[in-house]
Order: sequence, then C-alpha cells, then structure tokens
Amino acid sequence: MASLLTLLAEQRRSIISILSIFLLSSLFLFLLSTNFDRFSLASFSTNTISSSSSSSPSPSSISASRKELNSSLPTPPPPPPPPPAQPDTPPVSVSEQDEGEGEGNEVFDFKWKICTVWKGLQTSDYIPCLDNIKAIKALQSRRHMEHRERHCPSPPPKCLVALPRGYRDPLPWPRSRDMIWYNNVPHPKLAEYKKDQNWVRVSGNFLVFPGGGTQFKDGVRKYIDFIEQILPAVEWGRHTRVVLDVGCGVASFGGYLLDKNVITMSLAPKDEHEAQIQFALERGIPAILSVIGTQKLPFPDNSFDMLHCARCRVHWDANGGRPLLELNRVLRPGGVFVWSATPVYRKDEQDRTTWKAMVDLTNSMCWKTVVKSKESNGIGVVIYQKPVSNSCYFERKATDPPLCPKKDLPIIPWYSPLDDCISQINQKEPVEWPVPWPDRLQTVRSSLVPEENLITDTTHWKEIVSNIYLTDLGINWSSIRNVMDFNAGFGGFAAALIDMPLWVMNVVPASGPDTLPIIYNRGLIGVYHDWCESFNTYPRTYDLLHSSNLFGNTTRCDVIQIITEMDRILRPGKWIFLEESLDILKKVRPVFLSLHYKATIVKSQFLVCQKSFWRPDNIQKGS
Repeated sequence: MASLLTLLAEQRRSIISILSIFLLSSLFLFLLSTNFDRFSLASFSTNTISSSSSSSPSPSSISASRKELNSSLPTPPPPPPPPPAQPDTPPVSVSEQDEGEGEGNEVFDFKWKICTVWKGLQTSDYIPCLDNIKAIKALQSRRHMEHRERHCPSPPPKCLVALPRGYRDPLPWPRSRDMIWYNNVPHPKLAEYKKDQNWVRVSGNFLVFPGGGTQFKDGVRKYIDFIEQILPAVEWGRHTRVVLDVGCGVASFGGYLLDKNVITMSLAPKDEHEAQIQFALERGIPAILSVIGTQKLPFPDNSFDMLHCARCRVHWDANGGRPLLELNRVLRPGGVFVWSATPVYRKDEQDRTTWKAMVDLTNSMCWKTVVKSKESNGIGVVIYQKPVSNSCYFERKATDPPLCPKKDLPIIPWYSPLDDCISQINQKEPVEWPVPWPDRLQTVRSSLVPEENLITDTTHWKEIVSNIYLTDLGINWSSIRNVMDFNAGFGGFAAALIDMPLWVMNVVPASGPDTLPIIYNRGLIGVYHDWCESFNTYPRTYDLLHSSNLFGNTTRCDVIQIITEMDRILRPGKWIFLEESLDILKKVRPVFLSLHYKATIVKSQFLVCQKSFWRPDNIQKGS
C-alpha cells in the first residue's frame, strides 16, 4: 500500500511538471506574438506618417507647433529653500476641481512664491519692467527720463505679487469714477501733495476724486466744455473720438470725456506722483504707464484724433524737439494738440522763453495755431493743428527739423529711438478723416485690410460674444469694467462689447501682424506689446483678460511667464477667457489650477478661469 501511494505521488509531480512546462511555453509564444504585432503596427504608423507629411506639409507644421508648446512648458527647476513659515504648496489635480469637457488629470507641480523686491518697493505694487532697480542704477544718464523707461529683468520673473492688506472688490462703475477703496490703493501722498488742486482726497475708507486738477480750477467738466466752445469743430464723440492725454494725473480728463463718447488713452510715468495711473485704473478709466523719454510710444503713426497736455511737465523743445516730434508722429493728419500750461498765459521770463521756443518749433513743424484763449478763471489754452499734406514741409525756408525718409510700410515702434525728424504723411492714398462715431466702428477706410475681412471678423466676434461669452459662461458682466485683449487682431472682440459699460485695451503683439492702425481707425484704443515681458501696468488693474490664439503662436518664451503676468494684472475674483486648440487648453489648465483658479474647458475651445484671493504664505512685511 505504501509503495502504491509513493508511485501515485511521483506520477502527480510528473503531471504537474508537464503542465507547468506547457503553460510557460504558451505564455512565451503569446508574448512573442504580441510584441511582433506591436512592432509591426509601430512600423506601419511611422511609414504612414512619413508618407503623409511628404505629400502635405500642414500636419507636420501642426505637430511642430504642438512640440514647441510642449517645450515651452518645462518642469520648472526646484525653487530656492523657502523660509520656515512657508509651507509647501500642494500640487492641485484636476480631480480636485469641477471637471469640464475633455479635461484630463494632469498635475502642474510647482511651488509658487511671492516676488522678492528691492528695499523701498512693495511686492503688492511690483511692475517688473519698471521696478528693475539694478538696471536703473547702472544707467549712464537720466537726463532724458531713461530711468522711467522699460528695463525688463532677464529671465522674466515666475513669482506672484502680494495683495494689499484689506483688499476688497473694487466699487462698480460709474461710482468708481468718483471714489475707490483706500485699502486697494493705499497711497495718500498724492492727496497731500495736491490737496489744494482737488486731484484726490482721503475720506474715511475711501479715496475721493472731486474732478479737479491743476488746470481744472472750475472742474474738469467745465474745462471740457470750454475746449469745444473755443473750437466747435472738436465735436466731442463724433468728430473727435480717440484722445491721448499726456501727463494725465489721476485721469479725470479722460474719465469725464467718457460721458461724451470719447475714449482717452491716459498716459503718465511711474514717478513721484505716487500711484496716479493706479488710481486711474482703479477708477475704471483707461490708462497706461509710459514716458516720452528716449524711445517711441507704443502707438501707431497717425492714430489719435486729439492730443492733450494740461501742465504735463514735458519740455517739448528738449533734445532737439524730439518729444513734440513724437506727438506729431502719433497725431492723425488734421488732428489737434490742446496745450494748457503757464507759458500760454503767463508773462514771467521763464514762461516767455518757453513760449517762444514752442512757437518756433511748431512753426517749423507746420503746425497751425487754430485758437488761443483764456477761461474766465485765467487758465489759458492754445490749440494747434497738424497739416493734412506734405506741401508745407517742402515750402519751408529752413529744413530743421528735417523730413524723415519715406517708409514703404510702417515700422512697429517697440524699443525704437525717438526720431529727430518730421514723419512724412502718406500721400499714396487720400488723407480722409474717419467717418463720424459710431459709424466709424464698422467703416474703415484703409488699404491695410480688405473690407470683407473686417466684416467677417466683426461677424465672427459678434456671434462668439452673444452666443457664448454673454450666455454660456455664467459670468457676472456687471462686475467687469477694465478689459484687456491680449491678441486683439482687428479689434473685433472689443467692437462686439461696445454697447456694454466697459472698455477694452487692445494689445497687438509687437512680433505679429500690425493691425493696431485699423483698431484706431475704428475708434478704439490699444498698444503694442511683447508678451515675453511684463506689461506697463500696476497689479490688479483688469477685470477680464481675453486671448485668442496667443499661446499657440508664442514660441520665444515660457508660457508660464505669460500666465504669471496674467495673474499679476488680474484682479482677484475676476476672469480669464482663452480661445485655443484643445491640446493647448489641456496644457495650460493645470498651471491655472496650481494658482488655485477655477478653470473649466467649454465646448472644447475655450478655457474659462476665475482667480481666487489665494496667495502663497511667504509675504514680506509691509506688502
């Protein structure tokens, strides 16, 4: 019996061994067959793609652009060791947020931190290209306001600005024109410095703007009416639509011109008039930081209907008259320059000297003095008009300043030095004033773009705005006042919003097609800019940032840098709309989520982001 059991056990072990060998052999054959199939399929796919790309370049160009996007979103290097009080910022995955259409589960693992700034600056007001103290200290000269010009750090920062203590949602328009929350822009120096001129006053929790100014002794409304009274051809809001206010102060001139259907680009440097442009934008008035120093303003030739300066402290005849020659460049032929300053109406020696220099310079530029008059309060104004042809230039006895060489095509003025010559007027096509506003918005007389292209673009944006932006995104549009379009094209997005109580800063990338002249011809405003650098504005100055096909065309710089800049200039609680390919939207969405934004893909074409009040914890004292 024992021998029988031993025999059966040995047979069972033999059967198990045979079965094991059989199963292992089957598994090996299966794996070999699978790998062969995979290898064959990969070879087939590679050959198919290669043959397709040789017959049609379009797919390969699309693939290349996507590879460029992937390379522009690298994994950032580890940040420096944080201070002990700063906890790690946890990665935010898509699963932690409401998922939209086609959204994956990618994670952008990056530790955001608050920007470190030089002593004397506040992180809550940081403007990278204007607050580069190291570059400013290295300047060889400040004679021509070089220290107020752009000096961008390299590489651009990937850090966040802090919030002022007590920051809250801005007051709605039009209430904001007259008062803003003090804690949002906690800078009282200008109220003290200009207390006798009614620029701004501190009143409890508010900064109040009475509508006064150095030259507006009876209020800015009466000053505006006075200009039209002495020159009825101004015809606010029909003939005169687009204005540049140089040295704008707190931008009350532009703020009250909005009542006349006039859109004003208010411009001033970041100087000892603390936070004047920040006040303007917090009030809901279009404004930008800039200076007429050694470089051209970021505007096209022949773009503004009117230029205005009320005690703007610019020495127009300095540096060979280059500042006034720059105004001549951006003024539309037949447009006017309104100058209200002490040399116009005072008779002391310094004012007489300045006035004589201005008379000589304007005569040499063929500017005609249309009217010179005084208000009842003694404030004087002179209005000059630019010629509509080159004939006067050729008839001058003296050729100083000389005429600039003719340009076949306009050159985008980005980091371009000021001219020391007079820009010639293009006589290849008739010089015509735009049709009256509001017809001007839809009627552009320009050889730059066929009319049908403009009509198509206008129709496209009307449909997107009315059928998607205003209805499908759940946005509280009544809280939106300051809007920026990062890649404005012909200004179609701004045109589609024209009936809403908001304004749009149309930005045309300096490296792209030059469509900004068309935007100005339509009666809208905008600037040139390079989005690989920071914009000339304070933090938290816009309610809505809009971009169409910007990221797909940006290969020169890190997309994270652009998103960092978006975060800097966007107000907490406000929105970003991106229109891009679905692949790009999936790439950038995790970056916004890491900033604690709500971010949802809509219709596989749009990314809608809402900024929170979240900031990292390494905030410096005094921010």
